Amino acid sequence: MSLSAGQSLSTGQGYSECYPAVAESVPAARAALSSFAAQAGAGGSRLDSIRLAASEAITNAVMHAYATEPARASAGAIHISASAVEDELWILIADEGGGIRARADSKGLGLGLVLIAQLTDDFQILNRGGGGTELRLRFKLTPGEGEDGGQPRGSLSVATSPA
Repeated sequence: MSLSAGQSLSTGQGYSECYPAVAESVPAARAALSSFAAQAGAGGSRLDSIRLAASEAITNAVMHAYATEPARASAGAIHISASAVEDELWILIADEGGGIRARADSKGLGLGLVLIAQLTDDFQILNRGGGGTELRLRFKLTPGEGEDGGQPRGSLSVATSPA
C-alpha cells in the first residue's frame, strides 16, 4: 500500500509485502516501512527508532533465517506487514526458516534483538506453526503521560550504554 504525498492513514490501514531473503531487500523494506510509519504519524526520534528496529529485524531474517537450509536459501522469503491502529504501529516480520537458535559461526555481536527490545514499546519473538520465526514490534506513535517524547531512542549512546 502506498499513499501520495500529503495523505495520511486511516485507523486500521496496513502495509504488506513479501521480499526475497537477500541483502538488497533490507534497504527497500526499511524505506517502505519508514514511509508507512511516517504516514501513520511517526516522526522525529520515534521514526528513527522504527527505522532502526525494522532494519535490525529484517537484517536478522536475511542473515539467519535460511542459513542452515542452503537448498532453500535462494527461495527464502521475508514476509512484512504493518498496521496503524489508533496511536500504535504494529510491524510483523516473519520468515519460514529454521527458527532462532545459537550459532557458533555467526559473525555478529548478538546485539540486534537487544537493540530491537530497547527501541520498541513491545516486542515478541514467536515460533511459527509452519516453521520459521515471527517478530512482532509495537510502537506508540505519540508519547503517553509522563513519557519523554524526546528520549534518544535508537541512538548509539542508548544502544551502547550500560543499563
